[in-house]
Amino acid sequence: MEGDALKDLDCQRTLDGRGSSNNGSGKAILIPACCLKAKASKPELGTKCHSTVVSGWFSETQPSSDKFGKQVFFNNPMWPGEAHSLKVENILFQEKSKYQEVLVFQSSAYGRVLVLDGILQLTEKDECAYQEMIAHLPLCSIKSPKNVLVVGGGDGGVLREICRHSSVELIDICEIDQMVIDVSKKFFPELAIGFEDPRVRLHVGDAIEFLKQAPEGKYDAIIVDSSDPVGPAQELVEKPFFKNIARALRPGGVLCTMAESMWLHTHLIDDIIYICREIFKGSVHYAWASVPTYPSGVIGFLLCSTEGPPVDFVHPINPIEKLRGALEFRRELKFYNTQIHEAAFALPSFVKREVTALR
Repeated sequence: MEGDALKDLDCQRTLDGRGSSNNGSGKAILIPACCLKAKASKPELGTKCHSTVVSGWFSETQPSSDKFGKQVFFNNPMWPGEAHSLKVENILFQEKSKYQEVLVFQSSAYGRVLVLDGILQLTEKDECAYQEMIAHLPLCSIKSPKNVLVVGGGDGGVLREICRHSSVELIDICEIDQMVIDVSKKFFPELAIGFEDPRVRLHVGDAIEFLKQAPEGKYDAIIVDSSDPVGPAQELVEKPFFKNIARALRPGGVLCTMAESMWLHTHLIDDIIYICREIFKGSVHYAWASVPTYPSGVIGFLLCSTEGPPVDFVHPINPIEKLRGALEFRRELKFYNTQIHEAAFALPSFVKREVTALR
């Protein structure tokens, strides 16, 4: 792929299915092609993400060939202009599932690493920040959650964290890729231990269809722990999916979903928030956490509640420190606490300026 080819990628549909976003203002805003994740890759240009290990280093880059047939590497179009690398001690697993390429390797600094379609998903060293925050931000914001649904989360880490909440009676998890589950059980047992809890019911299949069939108002909380919306995860950031989530939640029920990095995609965050404010009639808030191995070292979470009993996401009504046995269940909490919870909603000034939906 030539150096300027990324600039020629066609802007295709955004989260709400149009070629541009109006953010509720009526004025079309062109969304950069790099952020239209599943649609940003043109196979004919060789831009499909792959797991790339070169000279003992893993990088979130893409292999292609120059005009002389020599293999070269370009930045991932999801975060152009930068590359993220980890030193590889040895590759433990690499195989293509029905849906994506799955790679596990031992790194020199972050322990074992899981990569899907060339995009780093987790490392043993810093997975605690993501898993703990995406689970406890919603569950500590409501009283005595009982029924919880996890979308994605095939590594089991979110399950592990939900299981700290003794009030929870049922945890449904819908993961599309059986290989991710199997690989996680073999190579990441500290995460996959979540599957061992008797409250967990595993459903291997399409979460879109699963939610369509879910009884109305069944869940107290739904946690969407999907990979970046490339391939099988694309539909998990679109309006129909959020509508099905809202229908499956009880009045005052909560959603927590991964919502990109504020350093890279404020326009995409803006779009997601506007969509969710149309659908969820309670609270909609953006929070963030530090995860060193994610692009920019930061990941965001969108928290929404349905119409009903009000939810104050910023001040947890169900603090983790007061839940019997929660701090040490399976393993000690490493990242999350009530102070971190409250601080996660404090946003930098540039985010408040650029994400108009937060004003």
